[in-house]
Amino acid sequence: MSNGQWYPPEWPERIRALAAGELAAVRPRRAATVMLLKDTSEGVHVHMLRRRASMAFAGGAYAYPGGGVDERDARPVRWAGPSPAEWAVRLGVEDEASAQSIVCAAVRETYEEAGVLLAGETADTVIGDTTGDDWETDRAALVNRQLSFAEFLDRRGLVLRSDLLGAWARWITPEFEPRRFDTWFFVAALPQGQRTRNASTEADRTVWIRPVDAAAGYDKGELLMMPPTIATLRVLVRYGAAVDALAAAGGQDLTPVLAQARLEGGEVVLSWPGHDEFTKHIPTSSALPISPTSPVEPDGSAGSAGDPR
Repeated sequence: MSNGQWYPPEWPERIRALAAGELAAVRPRRAATVMLLKDTSEGVHVHMLRRRASMAFAGGAYAYPGGGVDERDARPVRWAGPSPAEWAVRLGVEDEASAQSIVCAAVRETYEEAGVLLAGETADTVIGDTTGDDWETDRAALVNRQLSFAEFLDRRGLVLRSDLLGAWARWITPEFEPRRFDTWFFVAALPQGQRTRNASTEADRTVWIRPVDAAAGYDKGELLMMPPTIATLRVLVRYGAAVDALAAAGGQDLTPVLAQARLEGGEVVLSWPGHDEFTKHIPTSSALPISPTSPVEPDGSAGSAGDPR
């Protein structure tokens, strides 16, 4: 492996099985992940976690805090910032409830996995400290699904600050993966007074790192990442401050990115539209044949969320 691209050894066989009609694509589950940014004297840094090597999906890979949408994320919630209707347009989903669920999941998962909460007592304030035993009790209750995010905000007298998020990208796990996610990537600045910590049971370490350094680590094969992670990092490299990245979020393309596979010159060619660096050429010899008339392509549906963070 010349770089740090995460590439499971079982993918070629699964691709061939899907193309031959021997494998049914799993419907993706909706998910959200957040690229937390902070400004330092050395430039903007992004918060990343390393998934435990024991994880069934992308073990050892660096990613951002995030996870699947909980059906309870659609419950009425204290809300500030752009309305769910506005978010539905930006995220490209069919209704306000879906948009609220995705935004709620982004804020909830960031708190569950990083201890950072994008909420405040009013529409123009942000909570300054989320440490202490009482906060940890509530965070654990959220993780264990004993408490919904709406209930959490109610008991704390807080409102979700949707204006602190910027939608950045959307990636869908390839159709040949057994666990699939339709994931929206967001960007947000670390609120003043708050600090991150490794609160995730899925991660063995966390880092604050400059996007340019993370990308260099990937290019050298030192940091393992999935295509969506390194792709979003490469875009973040352009911005010298968190405020600049947030200002640019509105112009980011949210067209879903979904891998495709085709037969070409005796090889299976696996590619991600618009991201040529991730293209893989897989020999078809001594393996299940693939039909040139059965490409692995997106069906154009929005889906609903594996985990391409």
